[in-house]
Amino acid sequence: MSKRGYAASKKLLTGLIGAPIAHSASPAMHERAAEALGLRGHYQLIEVAGADAAGLRMMLEGVRRLGFAGVNVTYPYKEAVVPLLDELAPGAAAMGAVNTVVARDGRLIGHNTDTTGFARAVAPLLAPSGNAVAVIGTGGVGKAIAFALASLKVSGLRIFDSETARAEKLASLLARHGGATVAKSVEDALDGATGLVNGTPVGMLPNRGMPVPAALLHEKMWVADAVYSPLITPLLAAAQAKGARIMTGRELAIYQAADAFELFTGLAPSTEVMGEAFDEVMAARSAAYHAA
Repeated sequence: MSKRGYAASKKLLTGLIGAPIAHSASPAMHERAAEALGLRGHYQLIEVAGADAAGLRMMLEGVRRLGFAGVNVTYPYKEAVVPLLDELAPGAAAMGAVNTVVARDGRLIGHNTDTTGFARAVAPLLAPSGNAVAVIGTGGVGKAIAFALASLKVSGLRIFDSETARAEKLASLLARHGGATVAKSVEDALDGATGLVNGTPVGMLPNRGMPVPAALLHEKMWVADAVYSPLITPLLAAAQAKGARIMTGRELAIYQAADAFELFTGLAPSTEVMGEAFDEVMAARSAAYHAA
């Protein structure tokens, strides 16, 4: 639907496919952004665990036929949906992962706003003279983060995954985009690195683990985490204690949502409004967690 069409209809139906997603801040961010633009938005959580290709295809047919402007896609389906879509934007095609599906004229088009969102978020941390950055985890979000860093011309990109084959596959995809080195261990990835990004779910509540040992962190590096529940993960708390600069998952969550909203509607949402909605969700979640 065109920008004029959304303004005329005042209705916007979007959603999220994944599992588990009950904790997601996306409904609040998207609905608040729609309200600020004079739209009546509803963001539907579509939580189905263990869906196979046939199950995913059925969900996507619902998106195609039931008036959705589009949906976001999260763990564990960011790669699984790729062959089920009608078209892929160049960035999503390059990495083979999708977190945003836009419905247009009966067609489903895959995009990846984890990449554009992380690029917007991390840019202030990067040194003009270049960086050696380690990315831990090469699943859906880790893959998007690595492509974002490549788009920012980061030098010395190192990637590590406990599944070596997955890291090697990502390195082959990045070969045309500046390249990346597959690290043999976390220690190898962080050797001389000026930046570290956690692209794994390690540290997401109720998990309290760390993807790297605290001994490898130091004050001359920056550390970012894609996890946003909690905002200060064990990794970020350890990095702060060492004097390192940190970036929480807040910025990635907000910017990827804003980019997705614009793809859905053609309208640029207020990241300030989305940020306020995100903060309210996180404050309520933190209060509930500590009260339990």
